[in-house]
Amino acid sequence: MTAALEAVDVTRSYQLDGLTVEALKGVSVTIERGDYAAVVGPSGSGKSTLMHLLGGLDRPTTGVLRVGGRDVADLSADELAEVRNATIGFVFQAFQLLGRTSALDNVAMPLVYRGLRRPERRRRAREALDRVGMGHRLDHRPGQLSGGEQQRVAIARALVGDPQVLLADEPTGNLDTRTGDEVMALLEELNSEQGVAVVLVTHDLEVAARARRSIRVRDGLLEVDA
Repeated sequence: MTAALEAVDVTRSYQLDGLTVEALKGVSVTIERGDYAAVVGPSGSGKSTLMHLLGGLDRPTTGVLRVGGRDVADLSADELAEVRNATIGFVFQAFQLLGRTSALDNVAMPLVYRGLRRPERRRRAREALDRVGMGHRLDHRPGQLSGGEQQRVAIARALVGDPQVLLADEPTGNLDTRTGDEVMALLEELNSEQGVAVVLVTHDLEVAARARRSIRVRDGLLEVDA
């Protein structure tokens, strides 16, 4: 079976004030369907750069990156966006919801790029919101929801396209402990019961310890993958 995400000896360097900064120095990581992994490391270690690469939001300077089995080097920007949209769902610390838009239409938004008609988009969005326990809040805007409810809506948005992988960047960072535990329990349920791979990027060692796999990055290199 094709891996959901695969990075082979990838590097990523940036030009900053005339200097070359090597954020990643040759990292290989494979995310299989059903994985539950935490990417951890100190600030500046390269973990956010690795997440952006695995999410198809950036391309490596050297090495091979495959998203949904497709080598990103062979894809145009539009093709990469299509593969990313079909393969990956994103969950962010700051939720990234549209403030003037209902929960239902926030969740339906990614389906616009698949060319689905509005009734079908809204039907799928209702199903996704039901999956995360938010079926009773369809018409509420983000400002009418608690932080935990907003994160559930964000998770529904990530799920609406039936992705192989959820990439979650500090998903509990803006939540209190109890609400954070509820969000983590939801992600773990989606992983164990529906087989969605979950990859967390986190500074929180307690959150990281819940994952079955730890990917530790330091100084742009893979330190641990176990």
